[in-house]
Amino acid sequence: MIYVLLADGFEEIEALAPVDILRRAGKTVKTVGITGAAVCGAHGISVQADILSEEANERIDLLILPGGMPGATNLDQSPAVDKLLNKAIEDGAHIGAICAAPFILGKRGLLQGKEAICYPGFEDELLGACVCSDKRVVTSGKFTTAVGMGAACEFGLALLAALGEQEKATEIAEAAFLSMPNALACREQ
Repeated sequence: MIYVLLADGFEEIEALAPVDILRRAGKTVKTVGITGAAVCGAHGISVQADILSEEANERIDLLILPGGMPGATNLDQSPAVDKLLNKAIEDGAHIGAICAAPFILGKRGLLQGKEAICYPGFEDELLGACVCSDKRVVTSGKFTTAVGMGAACEFGLALLAALGEQEKATEIAEAAFLSMPNALACREQ
């Protein structure tokens, strides 16, 4: 299962662009309400979450944390997020975080020795990571991080590629006139 965590104040495009891309690829994606069933984004767009955090009990293949403020802070402060992160790691899942959200992973020591990127100003929170300031999206091991809303589609494509669907990611990118090299050039070799 692919879960996208939504907390009040989330950056709408960072959550919904990956959902769209992954669903176009035929993946089952559920949005997970961390602060309730109706979640209000940073720009006043309300989204009805597919499920609440306590209902997220399927095996996790991919866990996505969108940024936005105060969305990322609300994710960081939620015990439900810690529970889902621990489950994702137990399940061997891939974890994606964009914009400010990589700081959540950094604070928990999950980016130790990994390449990572985040929204400028949050680099100090990526404890133990090699911060790549010249890239928009980075996949390092089981983690994909991205710089922010301008890279939301690249982030979604990189997550799809990280799930072993590089050909499908390229197909979707080409159909949308997007540049796949930006998303895939940052993949760990």
